Amino acid sequence: MADPDDARQFKLAVAALVAGAIGIGFAPIFVRVSEIGPSATAFWRMALALPLLMLWMRLEPRGKAQYRPARSLRDHGALALGGLFFAGDLAAWHWSIKLTTVANATLFVNMAPVIVAAASFVLFGERFRSLFLVGLGLAITGAVMLMGRNLGEGGGRLTGDGLSLLAALFYAGYIMSIGRLRASFSTATVMGWTAFWTAAALLPIAWISGESLLPVSVQGWGILIGLAIISHVVGQSLIAYGLAHLPAAFGAVSLLVQPVVAGLLAWVLFAEALGPLELAGAALILAGITLARRGVRGKGPNIKRPV
Repeated sequence: MADPDDARQFKLAVAALVAGAIGIGFAPIFVRVSEIGPSATAFWRMALALPLLMLWMRLEPRGKAQYRPARSLRDHGALALGGLFFAGDLAAWHWSIKLTTVANATLFVNMAPVIVAAASFVLFGERFRSLFLVGLGLAITGAVMLMGRNLGEGGGRLTGDGLSLLAALFYAGYIMSIGRLRASFSTATVMGWTAFWTAAALLPIAWISGESLLPVSVQGWGILIGLAIISHVVGQSLIAYGLAHLPAAFGAVSLLVQPVVAGLLAWVLFAEALGPLELAGAALILAGITLARRGVRGKGPNIKRPV
């Protein structure tokens, strides 16, 4: 018989992951209305989140078995790797939005679940029931339908499309890295140190690109603060919590809630209406996530660990 505590923890992790995906669903909206360039926006997302995350890490209870501070060079190397994966994702994806259509960029970067599923099978021996693969297929099909109306607009923007696929590779690495880090470190430790390394990597990228680094208005700073708090401190922290208790491949599929949220927000804020095809795609994504949930074997690397 399944352990009720395990089942409860699993449901809580799924809820946290979906809530986190909703939080990062706001990110494309903030990026779109930002007053500064894409790399600079990514840098401030991390830099403004960093003080809150470091304070959280500092105030965290010590001396409990579930917490292990990062001390060794190996610990910091693993945390730095997660931060560098995320820096690569943000830099490549934000630039892809400038060089291709938002639809193409959003669709291609959300191919990460396919990469995570393949890598989890090869590297970590995760096994999937056929129902998981059906759910993955439905979710990817739904993502294509959701963004499909605008695919190909401004054709020939292969550099932007290539960057968004590169971002998917980096994001897949980030998802798997965070899932493994959370087996050893608390959410606060993972979020604080990865944010530090992500910001450190993004600053020279923004500088070299020649972008304006500072917003010119209070509203511009407000947009960056909203991106930092809603999409990173809240959204990514909930995702980091959820990935500690879920198989990486299922976690990646669940994050396809993000384009649904982004599409609905664009509809409300920018009058980018979703037609029947796009709404059907959104429904397919949600159905695919539900099927993938039923087809998961195991409960992730650390279901017993309290947070």
